[in-house]
Amino acid sequence: MRNRVSSTYNAALHTTLKIKNMKKILMIASTMVLMAGVFAQDNMHPAEAYKGRLVITNGTVHTGTGQVLANTNVEINNGKIEKLSTGTVANQAGTITVDATGKHVYPGLILANTTIGLREIGSQVKGSNDFREIGDLNANIKSIVAYNADSKILNTLRSNGILLAHVVPQGMLITGTSSVVQFDAWNWEDAVYKMDNGVHVEMPSLFVRPQGNRDETPVPNRPDPLKQAMENIDKIKLFFREAKGYLAMKEKPATTNLKFEAVRGLYNKSQRLFVHCDRVKEMLVAADFTKEFGFDVTIVGGSESFQIAPLLKQANISVILSEMHSLPTLDDDDIDQPFKTPAVLQKAGVLFAITDENGTTTGRNLPFNAGTAASYGLSKEEALAAITLNAAKILGIDDRTGSIEAGKDANIIISTGDILDMRTSVITNAFIQGRTINLDDKHKQLNKRYSDRYGIK
Repeated sequence: MRNRVSSTYNAALHTTLKIKNMKKILMIASTMVLMAGVFAQDNMHPAEAYKGRLVITNGTVHTGTGQVLANTNVEINNGKIEKLSTGTVANQAGTITVDATGKHVYPGLILANTTIGLREIGSQVKGSNDFREIGDLNANIKSIVAYNADSKILNTLRSNGILLAHVVPQGMLITGTSSVVQFDAWNWEDAVYKMDNGVHVEMPSLFVRPQGNRDETPVPNRPDPLKQAMENIDKIKLFFREAKGYLAMKEKPATTNLKFEAVRGLYNKSQRLFVHCDRVKEMLVAADFTKEFGFDVTIVGGSESFQIAPLLKQANISVILSEMHSLPTLDDDDIDQPFKTPAVLQKAGVLFAITDENGTTTGRNLPFNAGTAASYGLSKEEALAAITLNAAKILGIDDRTGSIEAGKDANIIISTGDILDMRTSVITNAFIQGRTINLDDKHKQLNKRYSDRYGIK
């Protein structure tokens, strides 16, 4: 009897050990797969600074200001655009020449609103995300210190001509301060293009959705969403009123208020207030910030901005249109209204930019969003400005980038065809502040791997 019990026990123990060993093997295999993904692009690293002359010759130059110059040279010296010229460029010792004959030369594209570098693998891997903070009034939260310059997504954006981005925190009410980065850096300090250029507000929704059927019995003590939204708006305004009083104090208080200090730039115009909202009522509340505090305001989202374009122009409020390839906000709007809104804003004289916030494309469709707008009322050069110079103006970096003009940074891309057309746009060269950028990325590596594996030419 004892032998039988002992034999049964040993068999069970052996089975348990096999299961444990199998779990260990699976864990090790999973870790190896994850590590392979992590180190798949170790060959990608920032380019070395180039000191000297670089000349892009004989290209069709789209300056971003509306001009298109055929057979034009872009002469660059120490990372800055020196001049545009035609004809043969004098051959100086040490000059690097890039032949753009038959190609198109553009300013580097700017992603005007994104969580790139803060969000890596969506909601699946929380440890890779650092774009949201708890709390309602987080003006002192800085997105830049969480920015990951090694994000694998950046390389795919560069392949589509996007060289700079406005990195924005998310959250409730006042979400924090944003910064502009360039996509060729070892760390966030190297990546900074403009630090803390904006403060962001998530406007409480003033649209009340119907709750169930009309015949439903009302739920007792259910909070009134509209009342809550108005209370939150009052909370935001109270914060800015208190900050104004704090910053106006002649004697520095004994204790520094970091939240109030973070918005100092709104009052001296070194920062811009970005208000995230879509509906007309919410945008009218945003306009109140301009009236009461004198802030420079930009609407982010603005799907209904076409309805109040003249008012936005009068109030000098700019707009960043978040998602072109989407359905309209209202059921009775034209189905193609998102495509037509840029042309309405352009006609009214409103400064606007186009961005791409689609979670599946993570910004890669930026030039094609602008291309859609060019098919619905904008000229191609106006659409190009919406992702270059206009974006630079809104972000406060137009003195350095956004167009191909003398004195600006050499943030330039070269394409075989029209940058706004996904059929012909193939980026062959990219330069950030004159540095030659590696345009390899994970997508291209996987394409080559499986093309080689299956002999696809």
